[in-house]
Formats: sequence, structure tokens, C-alpha cells
Amino acid sequence: MDEGALERTLNEWTAKGWNLDGVQFAMRDASKRPAMAFVFFTRPGAPAEPEVHAARERLVRLAQPPPDAPVDASGWESDPGPPPAFALSARERLAKLAGLDEPDTLEEGLTLEPEE
Repeated sequence: MDEGALERTLNEWTAKGWNLDGVQFAMRDASKRPAMAFVFFTRPGAPAEPEVHAARERLVRLAQPPPDAPVDASGWESDPGPPPAFALSARERLAKLAGLDEPDTLEEGLTLEPEE
């Protein structure tokens, strides 16, 4: 994200009749330079009607198993495969991403005695 990209975006969308509403910058921890910018535009007109029927169709389609998934006689997938990533705890997922075989076990109830 640089000044040129922001300027090109503003020029492109204002030429199409949109009005700049605001800019939100996303920063990196290690840099003072923005990594990303969210540019918000508005334009006058009637609000769009929600597509409730189309949204429900998409949700139903997403809830269905893939067409090539193996299914047993009961109608359930016979081999669901590995659990999805979201079934792991955040700690387990980070350990997996870091390449650790086993995540460190948490010691609950541990009390440290003050040094004398």
C-alpha cells in the first residue's frame, strides 16, 4: 500500500460517481508504514434490496457435503477425514502451524512460592 495506489483508487472511483466516505489504515507491528488501506465510498441512490432467497440458497448449498464425498447407506459421510482446523483449540492450531508435534501441556493450579 502506497500513496500512488491510494491516489489511483480515489481517482478511479470518484470518476465513477462515488464519494469518498473515509479511509482506514491497517498497520504492521514492525513498521510505521500502513500495510493495507480500506477505502469507503458512498453514492446517492435507493438502498439495495436484500436478496434473501439467494442468500438462503447459498447457505443451503454450503451446508451440503461435496458431491464427491463418500456416503454410506444411512446418508452420512462414511469417512469424514481429518477434523477441520476450527475443531482444534487456538493453542493446538498454533502448535501445528509452528511445526510442533505436540503442544505444550498447560499446568493448571500451579502456584509459585515466593523466594526467600
